[in-house]
Amino acid sequence: QLQLVESGGGLVQPGGSLRLSCAASGSTLAFVAIAWFRQAPGKEREGLICISRKGDGTTYIDSVKGRFSISRNNARSTVYLQMNDLNPEDTAVYYCAARVFDSSTTCSNTETLFNSWGQGTQVTVSS
Repeated sequence: QLQLVESGGGLVQPGGSLRLSCAASGSTLAFVAIAWFRQAPGKEREGLICISRKGDGTTYIDSVKGRFSISRNNARSTVYLQMNDLNPEDTAVYYCAARVFDSSTTCSNTETLFNSWGQGTQVTVSS
């Protein structure tokens, strides 16, 4: 059973950057696609970005395109979410999730497809 743990969240000023980590254990990270989701207070959880087993990243939300990027280091069993030029609307709990897709190039931001989730890490953007 794959277990995921997010880290790297915190308080950052508008315009700042954070890098979140999603560390995997219990199974091999190389076998799964990883997506990052977030849930802001009073809003539904949304899928932001995903990285396939092959390493291709796909960004699904226009508001983070050009600011957020995803990468993976299978040797370290970790996926990273680099977030730049943060603004208060990025304040949310950020989750990583994993899924084994048949194709090495497949990714998704559909929440119900992902069966392994981390506990989340809080990101607060405020001056």
